[in-house]
Amino acid sequence: MAEYSTAPDPASPVSAGAPVPGTDTQALIRPEYTSPFTEIDRAEWARLAGETPMPLTEQEIDAFRGLGEPLDLAEVSEVYRPLSRLINQYAIAAREMHQRTRGFLQRDGERQSPFVIGIAGSVAVGKSTVARILRDLLARWPETPRVELVTTDGFLYPNAELHRRGISARKGFPESYDRRALLRFVSQVKAGVDEVCAPHYSHLVYDIVPGEFTVVRQPDILIVEGLNVLQPPSMQHPLAVSDLFDFSLYVDARTSDIQQWYRNRFLHLRESAFSNPDSYFRRFATLDDEVAAALADEYWANINEPNLIENIRPTRARATLVLRKEADHRVQKVLLRKL
Repeated sequence: MAEYSTAPDPASPVSAGAPVPGTDTQALIRPEYTSPFTEIDRAEWARLAGETPMPLTEQEIDAFRGLGEPLDLAEVSEVYRPLSRLINQYAIAAREMHQRTRGFLQRDGERQSPFVIGIAGSVAVGKSTVARILRDLLARWPETPRVELVTTDGFLYPNAELHRRGISARKGFPESYDRRALLRFVSQVKAGVDEVCAPHYSHLVYDIVPGEFTVVRQPDILIVEGLNVLQPPSMQHPLAVSDLFDFSLYVDARTSDIQQWYRNRFLHLRESAFSNPDSYFRRFATLDDEVAAALADEYWANINEPNLIENIRPTRARATLVLRKEADHRVQKVLLRKL
């Protein structure tokens, strides 16, 4: 195991020594400070799975693959099997602490609060695939059979509201989300409300679908996945949704690699989602490779990379655990926050 530095990605426009957005992490990225993380290489991490069973088949894993992600049995076994074991231990510890607290308060009738996990990272880094795998693996543990997954896309303001506010071009930036609604949703789940509804977002129409909801019913674990879920509190928002997380992950990679993955995904989508007559992006389906790649690079440079540099990556140091991917999309290092 080695110490992990939370210094900026050398491939990003933020170079070492340059100011990094998000002053709450400034102390953590200075080399003179001891890192709060322990670095574990893939081989050592894989051994930590111990006797944890491998419950997924190749067919099930195939259903989890994101566009262009080389997910296979080895990746799930060596990376996500030990991760599910670790999170299971955290969930058990949280339950025991809850029971001790109930005993202290002499309130034995109170229900256990759901264990809430936040998963953050850039567009195209693979966090949705991570969330889906964990949802399935964690549900196989006897202590946590009911696992729900919600993405923060449902808490984006509708396109009409983004247009009214003049921030349509900043969709995915922190200000494009209804933070109060997201915080209220997670708070109600955490409080044990019988049924809590999250708005439904359609990637096909690129907007919130009126009258459609994702219903969460008292899960053992709630996974909340999204670009900015690890944003810290502020004067304007003194309570952040990240304050309600019991465990959090950041899916990390070099900026240049993520850009390539984003470009590849954009090219693949021309043949799948974009080709649907109802797709918001139908106009891109007939673009040739050169034009489509140039358009993807433009979107990356003007929207996704600035959001990554300004808002997403500065929250990396707030995670419980960081999954570090290499250019082949495989996790090679795990950074675990010290207790």
